[in-house]
Amino acid sequence: MAKISDEMINELYKVIVSLESVEDCKLLFDDLCTHKEVENMAQRVCAAKLLKQGETYNKVTEKTGIASATLARVSSCVKYGKGYDKFIK
Repeated sequence: MAKISDEMINELYKVIVSLESVEDCKLLFDDLCTHKEVENMAQRVCAAKLLKQGETYNKVTEKTGIASATLARVSSCVKYGKGYDKFIK
């Protein structure tokens, strides 16, 4: 199995930043990801928004259905990462 290179990952990022609309994004992600993968990413974004709004872990889990281990990862990224802080309000 071929190794995934940084160049391949950067190509993915370039494709994503070239999108011009929500519809473009939907078309790409429909082809790129399974429905479950898109749902999981949406769940993480929703959880990050709720955490940034001060919701408790219990409320976030109740509202999103996110697994506790995944919520812990999202929470850590909300606190210490750069992406959620820049893009999720």
